[in-house]
Amino acid sequence: MKKTGTMRKLLFLLQLFFAGSLTAQDLAIHDIIIRGNNHTRSSIIIREMPFRAGEVITKAELPALLKDAQEQLINTSLFHSVRVSELPYDSSSVDVVVDLKERWYLFPMPYLKPVDRNLNQWLVENNGDLSRLNYGIKLKHNNFSGLNDKLRVNLITGYTRQLSFSYNRLYIDRKMRWGFNSSFATGKAREVNYNTIENKQLFWKDSRFVRSFTSANLAMTYRKALYSRHMFGVNFSSERVSDTVIDLNPEYFKGGRKSIGFPVFYYSYDYVNMDYNPYPTNGAATRIQLSKSGLNNIINLWHLHMIGTRYFPLNERSFIQATAYGSINLPFKQPWSSQRFLGYGDAFLQGYEYNVIDGVAGGFAKASFARQLVSLSFRSPHFRKRLVGERIPFRVYGKIYGNTGYVYNPQEGDNSLTNRLLMSGGVGLDIVTIYDIVIKLEWSFNQLGQNGLFLHSKSIF
Repeated sequence: MKKTGTMRKLLFLLQLFFAGSLTAQDLAIHDIIIRGNNHTRSSIIIREMPFRAGEVITKAELPALLKDAQEQLINTSLFHSVRVSELPYDSSSVDVVVDLKERWYLFPMPYLKPVDRNLNQWLVENNGDLSRLNYGIKLKHNNFSGLNDKLRVNLITGYTRQLSFSYNRLYIDRKMRWGFNSSFATGKAREVNYNTIENKQLFWKDSRFVRSFTSANLAMTYRKALYSRHMFGVNFSSERVSDTVIDLNPEYFKGGRKSIGFPVFYYSYDYVNMDYNPYPTNGAATRIQLSKSGLNNIINLWHLHMIGTRYFPLNERSFIQATAYGSINLPFKQPWSSQRFLGYGDAFLQGYEYNVIDGVAGGFAKASFARQLVSLSFRSPHFRKRLVGERIPFRVYGKIYGNTGYVYNPQEGDNSLTNRLLMSGGVGLDIVTIYDIVIKLEWSFNQLGQNGLFLHSKSIF
Protein backbone atom coordinates (compact mmCIF):
# COMPACT_ATOMS: atom_id res chain seq x y z
CA MET A 1 0.00 0.00 0.00
CA LYS A 2 1.40 3.43 -0.93
CA LYS A 3 2.09 5.89 1.82
CA THR A 4 0.32 9.23 1.47
CA GLY A 5 2.43 12.36 1.22
CA THR A 6 1.47 13.34 4.80
CA MET A 7 2.38 9.92 6.20
CA ARG A 8 5.70 9.87 4.33
CA LYS A 9 6.55 13.33 5.67
CA LEU A 10 5.66 12.29 9.22
CA LEU A 11 7.86 9.21 9.02
CA PHE A 12 10.69 11.32 7.64
CA LEU A 13 10.45 13.78 10.54
CA LEU A 14 10.40 10.91 13.05
CA GLN A 15 13.53 9.43 11.48
CA LEU A 16 15.31 12.77 11.73
CA PHE A 17 14.21 13.14 15.33
CA PHE A 18 15.64 9.79 16.37
CA ALA A 19 18.79 10.36 14.29
CA GLY A 20 19.54 13.58 16.21
CA SER A 21 20.08 17.10 14.98
CA LEU A 22 21.79 17.74 11.65
CA THR A 23 25.01 19.68 11.26
CA ALA A 24 25.69 22.15 8.44
CA GLN A 25 27.48 19.41 6.49
CA ASP A 26 24.73 16.83 6.87
CA LEU A 27 22.05 16.13 4.29
CA ALA A 28 18.96 13.99 4.70
CA ILE A 29 17.40 11.90 1.92
CA HIS A 30 13.75 12.93 2.14
CA ASP A 31 12.36 10.62 -0.56
CA ILE A 32 13.33 8.53 -3.61
CA ILE A 33 11.12 9.39 -6.58
CA ILE A 34 11.12 6.82 -9.41
CA ARG A 35 9.82 7.63 -12.89
CA GLY A 36 9.57 5.45 -15.99
CA ASN A 37 9.32 1.98 -14.42
CA ASN A 38 6.20 0.74 -16.17
CA HIS A 39 7.02 -2.94 -15.62
CA THR A 40 9.89 -3.07 -13.14
CA ARG A 41 8.81 -2.93 -9.52
CA SER A 42 10.08 -0.04 -7.42
CA SER A 43 11.45 -2.43 -4.77
CA ILE A 44 13.95 -3.82 -7.30
CA ILE A 45 15.16 -0.31 -8.10
CA ILE A 46 15.46 0.81 -4.48
CA ARG A 47 17.37 -2.42 -3.67
CA GLU A 48 20.24 -1.20 -5.88
CA MET A 49 20.49 2.23 -4.23
CA PRO A 50 23.40 2.84 -1.81
CA PHE A 51 21.07 4.88 0.45
CA ARG A 52 17.48 4.84 1.67
CA ALA A 53 14.82 7.46 2.23
CA GLY A 54 15.32 8.98 5.69
CA GLU A 55 19.06 8.29 5.71
CA VAL A 56 21.45 11.07 6.69
CA ILE A 57 24.65 11.54 4.67
CA THR A 58 27.12 14.37 4.22
CA LYS A 59 26.81 16.85 1.38
CA ALA A 60 30.24 15.81 0.12
CA GLU A 61 29.12 12.18 -0.23
CA LEU A 62 26.07 12.87 -2.37
CA PRO A 63 27.67 13.13 -5.88
CA ALA A 64 29.53 9.81 -5.49
CA LEU A 65 26.43 8.08 -4.12
CA LEU A 66 24.30 9.29 -7.02
CA LYS A 67 26.93 7.99 -9.46
CA ASP A 68 27.05 4.61 -7.68
CA ALA A 69 23.25 4.35 -7.81
CA GLN A 70 23.22 5.07 -11.53
CA GLU A 71 25.90 2.44 -12.24
CA GLN A 72 24.13 -0.18 -10.12
CA LEU A 73 20.86 0.36 -11.97
CA ILE A 74 22.53 0.22 -15.40
CA ASN A 75 24.16 -3.07 -14.36
CA THR A 76 20.76 -4.67 -13.75
CA SER A 77 20.47 -4.78 -17.59
CA LEU A 78 16.85 -3.66 -17.24
CA PHE A 79 17.10 -0.14 -18.67
CA HIS A 80 18.22 1.63 -21.82
CA SER A 81 19.14 4.68 -19.77
CA VAL A 82 19.24 5.75 -16.14
CA ARG A 83 19.56 9.23 -14.67
CA VAL A 84 19.82 9.70 -10.90
CA SER A 85 19.71 13.31 -9.71
CA GLU A 86 18.99 15.40 -6.64
CA LEU A 87 16.03 17.71 -6.13
CA PRO A 88 16.24 20.09 -3.15
CA TYR A 89 13.45 19.53 -0.64
CA ASP A 90 14.47 22.09 1.98
CA SER A 91 17.71 23.57 3.31
CA SER A 92 18.86 20.31 4.92
CA SER A 93 17.29 17.58 2.79
CA VAL A 94 16.88 16.45 -0.81
CA ASP A 95 14.73 14.15 -2.87
CA VAL A 96 16.53 11.72 -5.15
CA VAL A 97 14.90 11.44 -8.58
CA VAL A 98 15.44 8.30 -10.69
CA ASP A 99 14.47 8.66 -14.37
CA LEU A 100 14.42 5.39 -16.30
CA LYS A 101 13.89 4.15 -19.86
CA GLU A 102 12.97 0.48 -19.70
CA ARG A 103 14.22 -2.06 -22.22
CA TRP A 104 12.14 -4.55 -24.14
CA TYR A 105 12.26 -7.75 -22.09
CA LEU A 106 10.55 -10.50 -24.12
CA PHE A 107 12.50 -12.08 -26.99
CA PRO A 108 11.04 -15.09 -28.84
CA MET A 109 13.90 -15.65 -31.26
CA PRO A 110 15.16 -18.15 -33.83
CA TYR A 111 18.30 -19.99 -32.73
CA LEU A 112 21.18 -20.69 -35.12
CA LYS A 113 24.64 -21.52 -33.78
CA PRO A 114 27.54 -23.84 -34.67
CA VAL A 115 28.14 -26.73 -32.30
CA ASP A 116 31.87 -25.92 -32.27
CA ARG A 117 33.59 -24.16 -29.37
CA ASN A 118 34.00 -20.89 -31.25
CA LEU A 119 33.29 -19.33 -34.63
CA ASN A 120 36.89 -19.71 -35.86
CA GLN A 121 36.90 -23.45 -35.24
CA TRP A 122 33.69 -23.81 -37.24
CA LEU A 123 34.76 -21.58 -40.15
CA VAL A 124 38.42 -22.58 -40.48
CA GLU A 125 38.80 -26.13 -39.16
CA ASN A 126 35.35 -27.35 -40.21
CA ASN A 127 34.98 -25.15 -43.34
CA GLY A 128 31.71 -23.64 -42.17
CA ASP A 129 30.00 -27.03 -42.43
CA LEU A 130 26.26 -26.27 -42.31
CA SER A 131 25.52 -29.74 -40.95
CA ARG A 132 27.30 -28.69 -37.74
CA LEU A 133 24.68 -26.04 -37.00
CA ASN A 134 22.12 -26.23 -34.24
CA TYR A 135 18.86 -24.46 -34.92
CA GLY A 136 15.55 -23.97 -33.20
CA ILE A 137 13.64 -21.51 -31.07
CA LYS A 138 14.55 -19.84 -27.81
CA LEU A 139 12.32 -17.77 -25.60
CA LYS A 140 13.86 -15.25 -23.22
CA HIS A 141 12.14 -12.97 -20.77
CA ASN A 142 14.61 -10.77 -18.90
CA ASN A 143 12.12 -9.31 -16.42
CA PHE A 144 9.36 -11.90 -16.18
CA SER A 145 7.35 -10.52 -13.23
CA GLY A 146 9.00 -7.11 -12.90
CA LEU A 147 11.40 -8.46 -10.25
CA ASN A 148 14.43 -8.81 -12.56
CA ASP A 149 13.66 -12.53 -12.79
CA LYS A 150 14.84 -14.31 -15.90
CA LEU A 151 13.01 -17.06 -17.78
CA ARG A 152 14.66 -19.14 -20.54
CA VAL A 153 13.16 -21.89 -22.71
CA ASN A 154 15.19 -23.42 -25.57
CA LEU A 155 14.00 -25.94 -28.15
CA ILE A 156 17.05 -26.94 -30.20
CA THR A 157 17.48 -29.46 -33.00
CA GLY A 158 19.91 -30.00 -35.86
CA TYR A 159 23.35 -31.28 -34.94
CA THR A 160 22.29 -31.65 -31.30
CA ARG A 161 18.80 -32.09 -29.94
CA GLN A 162 18.19 -30.31 -26.67
CA LEU A 163 15.37 -29.06 -24.46
CA SER A 164 16.36 -26.67 -21.69
CA PHE A 165 14.59 -24.49 -19.18
CA SER A 166 15.78 -22.07 -16.51
CA TYR A 167 14.21 -19.59 -14.13
CA ASN A 168 16.30 -17.30 -11.92
CA ARG A 169 14.81 -14.99 -9.32
CA LEU A 170 16.98 -12.63 -7.31
CA TYR A 171 14.73 -12.23 -4.27
CA ILE A 172 11.99 -14.28 -2.62
CA ASP A 173 11.92 -12.71 0.87
CA ARG A 174 10.73 -9.35 2.18
CA LYS A 175 14.21 -8.19 3.14
CA MET A 176 15.32 -8.92 -0.45
CA ARG A 177 18.36 -10.99 0.43
CA TRP A 178 17.50 -14.57 -0.60
CA GLY A 179 16.85 -15.77 -4.13
CA PHE A 180 17.14 -18.93 -6.22
CA ASN A 181 18.35 -20.28 -9.57
CA SER A 182 16.86 -23.34 -11.23
CA SER A 183 17.49 -25.10 -14.53
CA PHE A 184 16.90 -28.35 -16.39
CA ALA A 185 18.37 -29.61 -19.66
CA THR A 186 18.20 -32.86 -21.58
CA GLY A 187 19.41 -33.82 -25.04
CA LYS A 188 21.32 -36.14 -27.32
CA ALA A 189 23.93 -35.82 -30.05
CA ARG A 190 25.31 -37.78 -32.99
CA GLU A 191 28.88 -36.73 -32.24
CA VAL A 192 30.99 -36.84 -29.09
CA ASN A 193 34.41 -35.43 -28.21
CA TYR A 194 36.08 -38.59 -26.87
CA ASN A 195 39.74 -37.59 -26.51
CA THR A 196 42.40 -34.90 -27.01
CA ILE A 197 45.50 -35.50 -29.16
CA GLU A 198 48.05 -32.74 -29.89
CA ASN A 199 45.73 -30.36 -28.09
CA LYS A 200 42.96 -30.97 -30.64
CA GLN A 201 39.58 -32.46 -29.89
CA LEU A 202 38.94 -35.88 -31.43
CA PHE A 203 35.33 -36.64 -32.34
CA TRP A 204 33.35 -39.79 -33.03
CA LYS A 205 30.33 -39.29 -35.29
CA ASP A 206 27.59 -41.70 -36.26
CA SER A 207 24.23 -41.55 -38.01
CA ARG A 208 22.70 -42.67 -34.72
CA PHE A 209 22.84 -40.74 -31.48
CA VAL A 210 26.05 -41.58 -29.62
CA ARG A 211 25.65 -39.39 -26.53
CA SER A 212 22.73 -38.45 -24.29
CA PHE A 213 22.72 -36.19 -21.26
CA THR A 214 20.46 -34.75 -18.59
CA SER A 215 21.15 -32.18 -15.90
CA ALA A 216 19.11 -30.42 -13.22
CA ASN A 217 20.23 -27.61 -10.96
CA LEU A 218 18.84 -25.76 -7.94
CA ALA A 219 20.71 -23.07 -6.02
CA MET A 220 19.93 -20.54 -3.31
CA THR A 221 21.54 -17.10 -3.41
CA TYR A 222 22.16 -14.66 -0.59
CA ARG A 223 22.96 -10.99 -1.10
CA LYS A 224 23.07 -8.73 1.95
CA ALA A 225 25.20 -5.89 0.58
CA LEU A 226 25.26 -4.27 -2.86
CA TYR A 227 28.37 -5.82 -4.36
CA SER A 228 28.68 -9.38 -3.01
CA ARG A 229 26.57 -12.50 -3.45
CA HIS A 230 26.77 -16.04 -2.06
CA MET A 231 25.39 -19.11 -3.82
CA PHE A 232 24.73 -22.58 -2.39
CA GLY A 233 23.66 -25.18 -4.94
CA VAL A 234 23.23 -28.79 -5.95
CA ASN A 235 23.33 -30.16 -9.48
CA PHE A 236 22.62 -33.65 -10.77
CA SER A 237 24.14 -34.74 -14.07
CA SER A 238 23.88 -37.96 -16.02
CA GLU A 239 25.52 -38.94 -19.31
CA ARG A 240 25.58 -42.01 -21.52
CA VAL A 241 27.79 -42.69 -24.55
CA SER A 242 27.89 -45.50 -27.10
CA ASP A 243 30.07 -48.58 -26.80
CA THR A 244 32.29 -47.26 -29.60
CA VAL A 245 33.25 -44.21 -27.55
CA ILE A 246 34.44 -46.40 -24.69
CA ASP A 247 36.34 -48.61 -27.15
CA LEU A 248 38.10 -45.49 -28.48
CA ASN A 249 38.88 -44.15 -24.99
CA PRO A 250 38.38 -46.60 -22.09
CA GLU A 251 39.13 -43.73 -19.66
CA TYR A 252 36.35 -41.49 -20.95
CA PHE A 253 34.57 -42.45 -17.72
CA LYS A 254 36.28 -44.24 -14.87
CA GLY A 255 36.60 -48.01 -15.16
CA GLY A 256 35.37 -48.25 -18.74
CA ARG A 257 31.79 -47.35 -17.87
CA LYS A 258 29.57 -46.07 -20.64
CA SER A 259 27.14 -44.21 -18.38
CA ILE A 260 27.44 -42.15 -15.25
CA GLY A 261 25.24 -40.10 -12.93
CA PHE A 262 26.34 -38.04 -9.96
CA PRO A 263 25.46 -35.02 -7.79
CA VAL A 264 27.55 -31.86 -7.52
CA PHE A 265 27.40 -29.73 -4.39
CA TYR A 266 28.86 -26.26 -4.73
CA TYR A 267 29.36 -22.89 -3.08
CA SER A 268 30.41 -19.69 -4.82
CA TYR A 269 31.15 -16.15 -3.74
CA ASP A 270 30.91 -13.24 -6.18
CA TYR A 271 32.05 -9.68 -5.66
CA VAL A 272 31.22 -7.26 -8.49
CA ASN A 273 31.75 -3.51 -8.28
CA MET A 274 32.23 -2.13 -11.79
CA ASP A 275 30.95 0.84 -13.74
CA TYR A 276 29.38 -1.24 -16.55
CA ASN A 277 29.48 -5.02 -16.16
CA PRO A 278 29.29 -6.04 -19.87
CA TYR A 279 32.32 -3.85 -20.71
CA PRO A 280 33.92 -2.30 -17.62
CA THR A 281 36.46 0.52 -17.68
CA ASN A 282 36.69 0.96 -13.89
CA GLY A 283 36.19 -1.36 -10.93
CA ALA A 284 36.85 -4.92 -9.81
CA ALA A 285 35.23 -8.36 -9.75
CA THR A 286 36.08 -11.66 -8.04
CA ARG A 287 34.62 -15.16 -8.07
CA ILE A 288 35.59 -18.06 -5.81
CA GLN A 289 33.88 -21.42 -6.27
CA LEU A 290 34.32 -24.72 -4.41
CA SER A 291 32.49 -27.87 -5.52
CA LYS A 292 32.35 -31.57 -4.68
CA SER A 293 31.31 -33.98 -7.45
CA GLY A 294 30.21 -37.50 -6.61
CA LEU A 295 29.77 -39.42 -3.38
CA ASN A 296 31.76 -42.56 -4.17
CA ASN A 297 34.84 -43.74 -6.05
CA ILE A 298 33.03 -43.66 -9.41
CA ILE A 299 33.20 -39.88 -9.32
CA ASN A 300 35.32 -38.29 -6.61
CA LEU A 301 36.30 -34.74 -7.46
CA TRP A 302 36.97 -31.63 -5.42
CA HIS A 303 37.22 -28.55 -7.60
CA LEU A 304 38.35 -25.05 -6.61
CA HIS A 305 38.61 -22.13 -8.99
CA MET A 306 39.22 -18.45 -8.45
CA ILE A 307 39.23 -15.51 -10.81
CA GLY A 308 39.79 -11.85 -10.16
CA THR A 309 39.84 -8.90 -12.53
CA ARG A 310 40.61 -5.22 -12.02
CA TYR A 311 40.11 -2.22 -14.30
CA PHE A 312 42.27 0.88 -13.80
CA PRO A 313 41.11 4.06 -15.58
CA LEU A 314 44.00 6.20 -16.82
CA ASN A 315 41.78 9.03 -18.05
CA GLU A 316 38.28 9.41 -19.49
CA ARG A 317 39.13 7.38 -22.61
CA SER A 318 41.83 4.87 -21.58
CA PHE A 319 42.11 2.05 -19.07
CA ILE A 320 44.23 -0.96 -18.11
CA GLN A 321 42.72 -4.34 -17.32
CA ALA A 322 44.38 -7.19 -15.39
CA THR A 323 42.91 -10.67 -14.80
CA ALA A 324 44.22 -13.69 -12.86
CA TYR A 325 42.64 -17.16 -12.89
CA GLY A 326 43.55 -20.33 -11.00
CA SER A 327 41.93 -23.76 -10.72
CA ILE A 328 42.70 -27.17 -9.21
CA ASN A 329 41.03 -30.60 -9.26
CA LEU A 330 41.72 -33.09 -6.46
CA PRO A 331 42.72 -35.85 -6.52
CA PHE A 332 44.89 -35.39 -9.60
CA LYS A 333 44.00 -38.78 -11.06
CA GLN A 334 40.71 -38.19 -12.88
CA PRO A 335 38.87 -39.77 -15.83
CA TRP A 336 39.34 -37.95 -19.12
CA SER A 337 35.88 -36.32 -18.95
CA SER A 338 36.93 -34.46 -15.75
CA GLN A 339 40.18 -33.01 -17.15
CA ARG A 340 38.87 -30.26 -19.45
CA PHE A 341 40.70 -27.08 -18.50
CA LEU A 342 41.44 -24.29 -21.01
CA GLY A 343 39.68 -23.69 -24.32
CA TYR A 344 36.25 -24.70 -23.09
CA GLY A 345 33.78 -21.86 -22.51
CA ASP A 346 35.18 -18.58 -21.22
CA ALA A 347 38.42 -20.00 -19.81
CA PHE A 348 40.90 -19.67 -22.70
CA LEU A 349 44.10 -17.97 -23.79
CA GLN A 350 43.83 -15.57 -26.72
CA GLY A 351 45.80 -16.96 -29.65
CA TYR A 352 45.04 -20.59 -28.71
CA GLU A 353 41.41 -20.64 -29.86
CA TYR A 354 42.08 -23.66 -32.10
CA ASN A 355 43.46 -25.65 -29.16
CA VAL A 356 42.16 -27.19 -25.96
CA ILE A 357 44.45 -27.82 -23.01
CA ASP A 358 43.41 -30.59 -20.63
CA GLY A 359 44.69 -30.88 -17.09
CA VAL A 360 43.92 -30.83 -13.38
CA ALA A 361 45.61 -27.65 -12.13
CA GLY A 362 46.88 -24.36 -13.46
CA GLY A 363 45.81 -20.89 -14.40
CA PHE A 364 46.52 -17.81 -16.45
CA ALA A 365 47.15 -14.08 -16.22
CA LYS A 366 45.93 -11.54 -18.77
CA ALA A 367 46.60 -7.81 -19.15
CA SER A 368 45.45 -5.26 -21.70
CA PHE A 369 45.53 -1.56 -22.47
CA ALA A 370 42.47 -0.09 -24.21
CA ARG A 371 41.56 3.34 -25.52
CA GLN A 372 38.23 4.56 -26.79
CA LEU A 373 38.45 5.48 -30.48
CA VAL A 374 34.81 6.17 -31.32
CA SER A 375 31.80 7.12 -29.22
CA LEU A 376 28.59 7.78 -31.17
CA SER A 377 24.87 7.43 -30.76
CA PHE A 378 22.16 7.35 -33.40
CA ARG A 379 18.56 8.47 -33.08
CA SER A 380 16.20 5.50 -33.19
CA PRO A 381 13.33 5.30 -35.64
CA HIS A 382 10.18 6.38 -33.81
CA PHE A 383 8.46 2.99 -34.08
CA ARG A 384 11.50 1.23 -32.54
CA LYS A 385 12.12 3.49 -29.56
CA ARG A 386 10.42 1.11 -27.12
CA LEU A 387 12.62 -1.71 -28.41
CA VAL A 388 16.02 -0.02 -28.64
CA GLY A 389 15.59 3.24 -26.71
CA GLU A 390 15.73 6.88 -27.79
CA ARG A 391 19.28 6.52 -29.13
CA ILE A 392 21.46 3.59 -30.19
CA PRO A 393 24.93 3.79 -28.59
CA PHE A 394 28.03 2.71 -30.51
CA ARG A 395 31.51 2.70 -28.98
CA VAL A 396 34.77 1.31 -30.37
CA TYR A 397 37.92 0.63 -28.34
CA GLY A 398 41.38 -0.20 -29.67
CA LYS A 399 43.51 -2.45 -27.47
CA ILE A 400 46.76 -4.37 -27.05
CA TYR A 401 46.96 -7.41 -24.79
CA GLY A 402 49.15 -10.20 -23.48
CA ASN A 403 48.46 -13.62 -21.89
CA THR A 404 50.49 -16.18 -20.01
CA GLY A 405 49.28 -19.50 -18.61
CA TYR A 406 50.21 -22.97 -17.40
CA VAL A 407 48.26 -26.24 -17.14
CA TYR A 408 49.50 -29.25 -15.18
CA ASN A 409 48.48 -32.73 -16.30
CA PRO A 410 50.12 -35.85 -14.81
CA GLN A 411 48.67 -37.83 -17.75
CA GLU A 412 49.60 -35.46 -20.55
CA GLY A 413 49.66 -38.11 -23.30
CA ASP A 414 50.29 -36.71 -26.79
CA ASN A 415 49.61 -33.09 -25.87
CA SER A 416 52.51 -30.65 -26.13
CA LEU A 417 50.84 -27.61 -24.55
CA THR A 418 50.44 -29.13 -21.09
CA ASN A 419 53.15 -28.81 -18.40
CA ARG A 420 54.77 -25.80 -20.06
CA LEU A 421 54.54 -22.03 -19.83
CA LEU A 422 52.30 -20.58 -22.56
CA MET A 423 52.36 -17.01 -23.87
CA SER A 424 50.41 -15.01 -26.43
CA GLY A 425 49.46 -11.45 -27.31
CA GLY A 426 47.86 -9.28 -29.91
CA VAL A 427 45.87 -6.23 -30.91
CA GLY A 428 42.15 -5.79 -31.36
CA LEU A 429 38.99 -3.74 -31.60
CA ASP A 430 36.08 -4.01 -29.17
CA ILE A 431 32.62 -2.82 -30.27
CA VAL A 432 29.97 -2.06 -27.62
CA THR A 433 26.36 -1.30 -28.50
CA ILE A 434 22.73 -1.80 -27.46
CA TYR A 435 21.51 -4.55 -25.12
CA ASP A 436 25.02 -5.13 -23.76
CA ILE A 437 26.26 -6.53 -27.08
CA VAL A 438 30.06 -6.70 -27.14
CA ILE A 439 31.91 -7.84 -30.28
CA LYS A 440 35.67 -8.41 -30.12
CA LEU A 441 37.88 -8.59 -33.22
CA GLU A 442 41.36 -9.75 -32.20
CA TRP A 443 44.55 -10.48 -34.13
CA SER A 444 46.47 -12.80 -31.83
CA PHE A 445 49.95 -14.36 -31.87
CA ASN A 446 51.22 -17.29 -29.82
CA GLN A 447 54.63 -18.75 -29.01
CA LEU A 448 54.17 -21.52 -31.59
CA GLY A 449 54.46 -18.91 -34.35
CA GLN A 450 50.76 -19.08 -35.14
CA ASN A 451 48.61 -16.00 -35.67
CA GLY A 452 45.18 -15.14 -36.95
CA LEU A 453 42.03 -13.06 -36.67
CA PHE A 454 39.59 -14.26 -34.01
CA LEU A 455 36.03 -13.18 -33.30
CA HIS A 456 34.39 -13.26 -29.87
CA SER A 457 31.00 -11.91 -28.87
CA LYS A 458 28.60 -11.84 -25.96
CA SER A 459 25.18 -10.37 -25.24
CA ILE A 460 22.07 -10.91 -23.15
CA PHE A 461 20.56 -12.86 -26.07
